[in-house]
Amino acid sequence: MNQDSEQDRVYSEQRDRVGDFVFDQQVARVFPDMIRRSVPGYATVINLSGVLARQHVQSNSNCYDLGCSLGATSLALQSGIEANGCKIIAVDNSPAMLEQARTRVPDLPNRTPIDWVCDDIRTTPIENASLITLNFTLQFIPVEARKALLTRIQRGLRPGGILVLSEKIAFEDPQEEHLQIEMHHAFKRANGYNDLEISQKRSALENVLIPETLAQHQARLKQAGFVRADIWFQCFNFISLVARK
Repeated sequence: MNQDSEQDRVYSEQRDRVGDFVFDQQVARVFPDMIRRSVPGYATVINLSGVLARQHVQSNSNCYDLGCSLGATSLALQSGIEANGCKIIAVDNSPAMLEQARTRVPDLPNRTPIDWVCDDIRTTPIENASLITLNFTLQFIPVEARKALLTRIQRGLRPGGILVLSEKIAFEDPQEEHLQIEMHHAFKRANGYNDLEISQKRSALENVLIPETLAQHQARLKQAGFVRADIWFQCFNFISLVARK
């Protein structure tokens, strides 16, 4: 995947009013730079999704990359899948992101094919799946709609199938919450963002990205029918879980 992109300068100029964050063409153009500099451990989670695919994808099954953005996870899954007769279904509701994804992800012969689908993941049919990824996607779904989505995912998984759920999380302890937020902001500053950019992006995401605690995620996954959900990665206030059917 061609990771070249413009430098993220979306929130570099003072705004009188900061609107809600949207995955539009402006964001799509800078997204690889934006997420690399904003999400600690992002590259690790994406790359190791391919390792999980090698271990867990079953022959003649579907893999779903829900909220695929520019297709980084889809490409990692494709590189990891060794089972025969599989298909990757990459779903996003942003036409701008999918347009970039189709351009950036090469059509490789003799590799698991990727179908790009512009759709709302809350209504996308999920069936015959052995692996599903929700990498930093559920946090953008309204809280009241999350259980229904996870239940549909669980029902669409084959026996032995897994869900990879990666999220920014909140913490019940106010001091821990403060520490993790400060460390995340320090990470952004170390990657070249200034305080204005950090502040304005945080305002843009305030009503769009709603984080929950680890306990809330695990309880909902159990309610949705998953047998267990284990942390396999964490860096500051970003985690990834493997939930098993």
